[in-house]
Amino acid sequence: MPTDSVTPVAATGMYTTPPTRAPKQTMDGEMFMHLLVTQLQNQDPSSPMDTNQMISQSTQLAMMESISTMTTTSEENFSLQMRAVAAALVGQQVSYHGQDGSLITGTATSVSYAGPVPQVIVDGKEIPLDLIAGINAAAPGESGTGQGTDDAAGASSDGSGADAPRTSGGAA
Repeated sequence: MPTDSVTPVAATGMYTTPPTRAPKQTMDGEMFMHLLVTQLQNQDPSSPMDTNQMISQSTQLAMMESISTMTTTSEENFSLQMRAVAAALVGQQVSYHGQDGSLITGTATSVSYAGPVPQVIVDGKEIPLDLIAGINAAAPGESGTGQGTDDAAGASSDGSGADAPRTSGGAA
């Protein structure tokens, strides 16, 4: 009886090549626990592992995870601070250095949070927040948003009379 040869079927589908796993480059809690379990499984029964050493290593792991969490929280706080500062610049006269090194001044009209560093839109041009060189005081005749340097110098709007020398006219 004649037999037909079997033709190999081409590999089609999700895995044409076996998946490879990249080696872990950082030590974390999962790696520590894996090492600890391996060490406990392979220890010599006549001389077991010192419990003080195990507690010390567990404490170090907890400290490492706490520091990692604090670092993440700190980075998030810094990002939020940058966003708040960028938002406060809207309506202000800001200065930045152009590509030729000259100081350019313009009005910040909006902010974009699309990237890792907020982009302040100054006269239609996107300027990264970390390239803003300064905030300028509004000229005396200009009307501002109420957030200029004059307000920060101690002006009061609570009716205490601290801003009376700036108003014109007498008492009503």
